[in-house]
Amino acid sequence: MAHTPDADRTWLRDAMDRYEQPLLRYAARIAGDGEAARDVVQDVFCRLAQQPRDKVEGKLAEWLYTVCRNRCLDVRRKESRMQDTSDAALATRPSADPGPSAVAETRDVGRKVTRLIATLPETQQEVLRLKFEHGLSYAEISRITSLSVSNVGYLLHVAIKTLGQRVDAPLAVPAKG
Repeated sequence: MAHTPDADRTWLRDAMDRYEQPLLRYAARIAGDGEAARDVVQDVFCRLAQQPRDKVEGKLAEWLYTVCRNRCLDVRRKESRMQDTSDAALATRPSADPGPSAVAETRDVGRKVTRLIATLPETQQEVLRLKFEHGLSYAEISRITSLSVSNVGYLLHVAIKTLGQRVDAPLAVPAKG
């Protein structure tokens, strides 16, 4: 079905309004850098603007998260190849800890849950965030991550069970090094 240029612009603007902030949060978690996340999300929407609307309209969230994830992984791979791990570079590298505004926004329980989630394997963290922060279905998560639907369900089950066991246990802070 052919769409008018005005309708396509409105559709793209609506997609940006709805998904830009969630994609920024998702990209920042994967890329580990807010600036890189902004670049990735901008690239995602540029790519969306180049896609035929009919190709992505029925699966927009899935398409956006998949492209975002793949671009973030590309950025991470590129960064890891370029990363200088000399002692001087490590000593002057900014901390990966959240900034004061993020800490101020998080309450006691939220802080503990966030720290507990960070102790989970990366794949469990990702499926938890896609499910609970972004509200995606198991099938959508499966297609975004290239995991089977049953594997997504298993990872979510194990992650939730692990968090439930750890929620009342004292949190050990892992040593940096």
